[in-house]
Amino acid sequence: MISTAIRVARVGSAAELAAAALMMLGFPALMLAALVPSIPAFAAAAAVTYLADHYLHRKGSYLVNRLSKVRAGLSIRFLIRQLLLILLLARLGLADDLIYYGAIACFIAFYGLQAPHGALVTLIRNRRRMPVATRNIDLASRIRIPDAPPRVLLHRSAEKMLHLDLAAVAGILVSASLESAVAGFIGIGITVGLGLLYVLGLVPYVRAAKIPPNAEKVLAAVDDWLAEYGPETVLYFSGSKDSVYQVNMWLETMEQLDSKPLIILRERAILNNLAPTTVPVICVPGGVHLMNLDLTNVRVALYAANVGKNIHLLRVPTMKHVFIGHGDSDKLASVNPYSKVYDEVWTAGRAGRDRYAIADVGVRDDDIVEVGRPQLAPIQGWSGVPEGRIPTVLYAPTWEGWDGNPGNTSIVLAGENIVEQLVKADPPVRVLYKPHPFTGTVSKEAGAAHRRITALVEQAAAERATDGRFTVDAAARTAAQAELTRIEARLAELSGKSGGNGNGKGDEAEATRDGVVDPAVHEEVARLRGEWNTAYWRSFGSHEHRVITGAEPRLYDCFNVSDAMVSDISSVVSDFIASGKPYAVTDSAELGVEEFKRQNTAVRAAVILSNGASELGGLLDAVRDPAGDPLAEDRGDLKRYLLGPDEPTSIEQFNTAVANLALKAETRNVGQEARATGADADPEPEPDPEPATVPAHGLTAAGDDLAG
Repeated sequence: MISTAIRVARVGSAAELAAAALMMLGFPALMLAALVPSIPAFAAAAAVTYLADHYLHRKGSYLVNRLSKVRAGLSIRFLIRQLLLILLLARLGLADDLIYYGAIACFIAFYGLQAPHGALVTLIRNRRRMPVATRNIDLASRIRIPDAPPRVLLHRSAEKMLHLDLAAVAGILVSASLESAVAGFIGIGITVGLGLLYVLGLVPYVRAAKIPPNAEKVLAAVDDWLAEYGPETVLYFSGSKDSVYQVNMWLETMEQLDSKPLIILRERAILNNLAPTTVPVICVPGGVHLMNLDLTNVRVALYAANVGKNIHLLRVPTMKHVFIGHGDSDKLASVNPYSKVYDEVWTAGRAGRDRYAIADVGVRDDDIVEVGRPQLAPIQGWSGVPEGRIPTVLYAPTWEGWDGNPGNTSIVLAGENIVEQLVKADPPVRVLYKPHPFTGTVSKEAGAAHRRITALVEQAAAERATDGRFTVDAAARTAAQAELTRIEARLAELSGKSGGNGNGKGDEAEATRDGVVDPAVHEEVARLRGEWNTAYWRSFGSHEHRVITGAEPRLYDCFNVSDAMVSDISSVVSDFIASGKPYAVTDSAELGVEEFKRQNTAVRAAVILSNGASELGGLLDAVRDPAGDPLAEDRGDLKRYLLGPDEPTSIEQFNTAVANLALKAETRNVGQEARATGADADPEPEPDPEPATVPAHGLTAAGDDLAG
C-alpha cells in the first residue's frame, strides 16, 4: 500500500511521502486552529508545515514542483500561513491591538523585500552565466573571472528569504499568548531587519568587479586557448541529462588518443554531470557561438548520438565526421538512416557492417570502418573456475522499458525461476544479482518481482552462512573491510582535490576558472578504485550470494568475478561476450529458439532459456566442464564477429582509424587550398591512406536502450 502511494505521489521514500502528507494536512489544520481559535494548535500546525516544506525542498521532491504548477508554490504557501496568523489574531479579539497592525505592516514590508531580493538573485546569476563553460582549460590567465558570491546567499535563496518570517511568526504567537506586544515587535524587527540585510548583502555582487567579462571577451579567450592547444580530434555530444552516460563511456578512450583530444558539449546539464576526465571540455549552448569557434586545427569529429544539434558542427567541411554511437545491437537505433550524413560510421566488428547492409538505409559499405570496442578492455578472459572456488553466476537482467513489453526483461516472468534454480543448484554455485537501476520505474510488476528476487537471494545467503560446508577466513575478511574503509576515506579526501567536473564550485563561472583535473590525483583515484574493487570482493566469502545495486562495483567488475551470466537482450550481453564465458539469455517473449536467434545476433552462442528456466542445467554444465562445452567454439566465432579480433588492441585500431581519417581531411584541405590559390588547376590525386586494420565484429557502446 505504501509503495503504491510512493509511486503515485512520485516521491522517493516513505519519509518523503509522510512529509508530503503532513504538509498537505497542515494547512487545513492551520485554518481550523485560526478559526477555533487555538494558539497552541496553530503553533503546532505551523511548525509541522515549516518542517515538512523544508524537508521536501531539501529532497528536491517532485511534489514541490507540482505545487508550483498549480499556483500553490513556495511564496503562496508562506503567504497563506501569514494570512491565517492574522485571522487568528482577529479571532482572538486582537484586531484593535497594536500587534495586529504591526503584523500586517510586517508582512507587507516583508513581501515588499521579496521583489528586490528576487531581482538581485536573478541578475547576479544571469550576469555570471558564461557564454561558454569549460573544464581543464586555462582561461584564468587570459581573462579575469571573479569568485562566486558566497553559497549561502544564492543556494535555495527564495526558500531562505521566506523562512526569515519565522522570527515574526513566533514573536506574534508569543505576544498573542502573553497579551503583550513586546515579543511580537522583537520578532517583527528581526524578520524585517534580516530581510533587509539579505537584500543589501546581494548588492555588491552586481558590481562590474564581481562579474565575468562579456561574451565577446570570453569567446576571444577560448579562441586564444584553442589556437595555442590546437585540438585535432573532437568528441561532440548533445542530449538530456539522462543521456550523459553516452558521452561518459567515451572519456577514457579520448584520454588514450594519440592526437590532441577535445570534448564539445551543447548542454550545461551534460557538463554538470560529466564524469571526471583529463580531456579539455568546452560546453557551448549557443549554436552561433559554436559556429564561430576557431576549430581550424580539428581534423576528425566523433559523434556519440544522432541528434539535431549535430548539424552545427557537421557544416564544417575542414574536418571529417564520424558516427561512433553509444550502443550497438540488433535494435533499429543501431542502423538509423541519419547515419548517412557522416563521412564514416565506425562499428566494433563485422556484425555492425552487416547490420547496415541488411537495413539498406543509405550508408555505403566503403564508409564503414571496424574499430573494436575500446571500452571493453577491462573485461578479462576466462579459462575455467579457479581451483578451490565454487562457480559464480551473475544474473543481470535489463529493465522493463518504457512500453512495459514483457519481452523486454526476464525479471517479471522468469526472474524468480532463474534465481531459485541457481541458489538450489547441486553442486552449488554463488549467485550475484545486479538489476538494471531503472528496474520498477515503469512497471509495478517488475518492481515487485525485483523485491521478491532480492528477498530470495538474501534468504539463500542467510541459509548458506549456517551451512557447515562453507567457511570464511575471518581475518582476511576483517582486513579487507579495514582496507575498504581506508580507501573510501582517501577517495573522499581526494574528491575535493581533483577538480572533477567543477560541480563543487560556487557557480558556472568559478567552475570554468577552477575546474581543472589534477592528473596525478586523477591517476590516484583510478588506482584506488581498482584497489577498492579488489578489497570489496575479498570482504565477503567467494561462496556468498550477493545483491549488488548502485554504481559500485561496476558491471564489468561483476563480469570479471563471474564464471557465467544470465541476462536479457541488451548491450550487457554483447559486452559479456568479450569475456568468452558461457552465458544464457531468456526468451521472455517466447519467440522460440530459432526465431530468437534469427532476430538477435548476440544470442547465437547462448543457452536460450524459456520463462521456466529449465535449460539452466546446460549453462552450469558448461561452467563446470569447459572442455565439454558445446558452445565454446561458437562463442569464440561470435566474439570475433561482434567485437573484432583481439589483436591489434581496440584502442590501437581506434587510433589508426583516427589517423587515417585525419589524413583524408588534410588531403582534402590541401586540395581546396590549392584550387583556391590557383596553384594547380588539376592536381595529381593522392592515393587514399592505408585503411585501418580493424576487427570484423562488434558493438560500439552500452546504451542501446535509447535511440542512437
